[in-house]
Amino acid sequence: MKILILGGTAEARELANRLVAMGHDVTTSLAGRTQDPKLPEGKLRMGKFGGIPGLAAYLRVAGIERLVDATHPYAGLISINAVAAAQQAGIPLVRYMRPAWEQQLGAEWITVETAAEAAAALPPNADVLLTTGHTGLEQFLERDDCQFVVRTIEAPAMELPRHATLLQTRPPYDVNDEMALMEREGITHLVTKNSGGGQTAAKLEAAQRLGVKVIMIARPVYGPANEVASVDAAIAALGLSG
Repeated sequence: MKILILGGTAEARELANRLVAMGHDVTTSLAGRTQDPKLPEGKLRMGKFGGIPGLAAYLRVAGIERLVDATHPYAGLISINAVAAAQQAGIPLVRYMRPAWEQQLGAEWITVETAAEAAAALPPNADVLLTTGHTGLEQFLERDDCQFVVRTIEAPAMELPRHATLLQTRPPYDVNDEMALMEREGITHLVTKNSGGGQTAAKLEAAQRLGVKVIMIARPVYGPANEVASVDAAIAALGLSG
């Protein structure tokens, strides 16, 4: 079976490795935003497709029989395009997305829809650990009445102002390390996206233990797809034997 995986996540990499081991012809497409990414087994494709027409054309020309969207829950446009392109190409789409985090009893969360709403929800003089990536960063940094620790894997293209410092690290993170960071920086608020998964969940437990308030940006709503939350479920949804 010829399968295209829209990847960039640990889940996509694990699925590709399993499918290759099963003998399938697997290509993983990466957006190319992350330098030195961990690579899966099988073939690789880097860069954009050119919107819905480009992705649909690629699916047809390459003879792709199954499409898997295993991108980050906040990948945005590519997940929207995948729905339409799969329909145009007449092939099944499986969306493999890790489960969202759920608010635990005693945790202080505010859930908002956008980065702009999250920035507006910060009180004056907040000390913020910002873990939302590059998208919408400028909207937070306009809040010069707050102090920010901006944690990213890749350095942002923009120069950070004086009320923000860059912390460039790569997950996974440990609860004790997250607590030490928050205490050292005097963090009062954590702003994050509901990415789910275990590699970055420690910040939520650390925030709960320390009484740090969480502003959670909700996941986007994408179009209809057969959505699963595990490798085994993805293989089953693809109509393949495990």
